[in-house]
Amino acid sequence: MQKINVFKIPMSAPDDLTEFKKLVDEKQIIANDIIAVLGKTEGNGCVNDFTRALSTTVLKSYLAKELNLEENDVLHKVAFVMSGGTEGVMAPHATVFTKSDVATKRREGKYLVASSGYTRDFLPEEIGTVVMVQEVARVVKELMKDAGLDSTDDVHFVQIKCPLLTSDRIQDAYDRGFDVVVTDTYKSMGYSRGASALGVAVALGEVESEKVTNEVICHDWSFYSSVASTSAGIELMNCEIILLGNSNNSASDLSVGHSVMKDAIDLEAIIEALDSAGMKVDKLPTKEQAKDIVNVLAKAEASTKGKVRGRRNTMLTDSDINHTRHARAVVNGVIAAVVGDPMVYVSGGGEHQGPDGGGPIAVIINKK
Repeated sequence: MQKINVFKIPMSAPDDLTEFKKLVDEKQIIANDIIAVLGKTEGNGCVNDFTRALSTTVLKSYLAKELNLEENDVLHKVAFVMSGGTEGVMAPHATVFTKSDVATKRREGKYLVASSGYTRDFLPEEIGTVVMVQEVARVVKELMKDAGLDSTDDVHFVQIKCPLLTSDRIQDAYDRGFDVVVTDTYKSMGYSRGASALGVAVALGEVESEKVTNEVICHDWSFYSSVASTSAGIELMNCEIILLGNSNNSASDLSVGHSVMKDAIDLEAIIEALDSAGMKVDKLPTKEQAKDIVNVLAKAEASTKGKVRGRRNTMLTDSDINHTRHARAVVNGVIAAVVGDPMVYVSGGGEHQGPDGGGPIAVIINKK
């Protein structure tokens, strides 16, 4: 059976591998078992956030040496999902997932399984369209099989790193006689995130495939996934996907659960996610329970209505600070107050990821 381990590692800078290398040297992390690295880097999270690429580059180079592989081969072995933006009290860190096969007897209950994979590269004119939706859906279904998950109910989180449009990529499409979904490079991040999220929704039966059209993407917010978390970056042209779920055929000591935050201050959804993972909480986790929370993974998005619980906010009208940065800071603060740790993964830009102004939240706990 497969055994998944998860390590949350602090980083003092986007290129800091000190704690990561220490765990590898101590054999707590077996480099050959790494299937994915999910990182929060301290850039702005926008088009020109090169901290994501920097972290990917140093990790790729280090693992290439450790595994005696070419760097491009590492990219086909490990999914690097780097999300920029650690506003507020959010602590920069990396979450490393390892996967190994072990011989053990089946236990009662369901435990964590995981799988990672990749779509094909997209042409600029395909980014943010139904072509992307369909390709993501195809890979998500494959990853479910690879993880040994028969039921979509057992899928609790699907993290995707997707591409965005740049001026050069837009010009490339024009030179070949094609239009792109949007010429604003920042807005292209939203279209890419949204199409990727709808791909998850289609794969898991949350949305009917035939209802997803180009006109729906980033326009009709009634279509969304309750488990998708997508993040766009300049450093790739395909989608890198990490799927997390629970299965009877797992040798892991961990489990994952999820809920959906209805808005940026939905504390109750965090408690529901803990309960879904198997941790019964009375109002707030105790200090002993908090020790068993491996990490929290969440989406953050400013409501298009410009309000939370009927109160007006300025996230969408602040011309100095992008709304995704406001949202990440708020949601991280709420989660940190509940679990007692600001080092949690909160990604901004929640197009078709949960309801308008809200977003999926997943919790990984030690269940042994």
